[in-house]
Amino acid sequence: MSAVEVVAAARRRGAVRARTVSWLLLVAIVAVFALSLAVGDFPVPLGDLPGLLLGGEGRAAYVVTELRLPRAATGVLVGVAFGTSGALFQRLLRNPLASPDVIGVTQGASAAAVVAIVLFGAAGPVVSAAALAGALVAGATIYLLARRGGVHGYRLVLVGVGVGAVLSSVVSYLMTWADVPLAQQALVWLTGNLNGRSWDHVVPLAAALAVLLPAALLQSRALAGLQLGDDTAAGLGLRVERSRVALLLVAVALAAFATAAAGPIAFVAFVADPIASRLVGGARAGLVPAELTGALVVLLGDFVAQHLLGTQLPVGVVTGAVGAPYLLWLLATANRAGRV
Repeated sequence: MSAVEVVAAARRRGAVRARTVSWLLLVAIVAVFALSLAVGDFPVPLGDLPGLLLGGEGRAAYVVTELRLPRAATGVLVGVAFGTSGALFQRLLRNPLASPDVIGVTQGASAAAVVAIVLFGAAGPVVSAAALAGALVAGATIYLLARRGGVHGYRLVLVGVGVGAVLSSVVSYLMTWADVPLAQQALVWLTGNLNGRSWDHVVPLAAALAVLLPAALLQSRALAGLQLGDDTAAGLGLRVERSRVALLLVAVALAAFATAAAGPIAFVAFVADPIASRLVGGARAGLVPAELTGALVVLLGDFVAQHLLGTQLPVGVVTGAVGAPYLLWLLATANRAGRV
């Protein structure tokens, strides 16, 4: 067998494994999604869900379609958005630390949301709009500060950490200064929460993903080239800086819309792609496994937070408890390897 045939066979095996992992993740998402609709203070038999979702009436239909379904749908969409954003950042910058909740993008959303809540008494869609604008402004600021001489992974991470620290200090000051009721409202949002999510949260996020996800997939060829290095990518005919800016814009926008919908749910973007890559193994993982992993992490985290801890907690508490040890492990291993 020639070398070309060996490579082709390895690619086919990798593609089969990636598809298998994606299907298994999808099955897990459907299972947790169904449990999220059925389990609660008003339990609903799993067998009744199809009828209720297809036009049932009564109290059970209201609980499922108006209370639990928007919450679960928001969780899936937010997880997909965070998973895709984290994968784009980490692969584009070739840095496992480069996720929106580490490099300052979600801190920008948090600062803007807290300003809206504490200084202007805003709530609902106004807070979401402020968070969206804050994330976009923070992303643009980080890029402009890091772009001199070309954007490199660790430079952007360091600039982002610095910008995030400044924005976190703004949040801390406002939380200290604010009246207790406003501070409590801001704290709930900052934790990352799916409580009270309605179709008003689902529709704008779904519309944004309908545009941003195809854009991310269309840029996947450029992403693969940029992962080889700027010189190699340029040799392949890519417009390096233009492609990088387009990918960064899509990644920031995905994180911005997800944060606007559910708050800065900690570490979902950070862990989704590494988990997906481990599941796929040596195969070349596309964006789909990372998207599905992000959705599963959010859904499963919310289910655990609501039903398995004895008291109901925001989903960000669970994802933070899982993600923080991974961050510490990554920093420790990277330091031993001399990469930090």
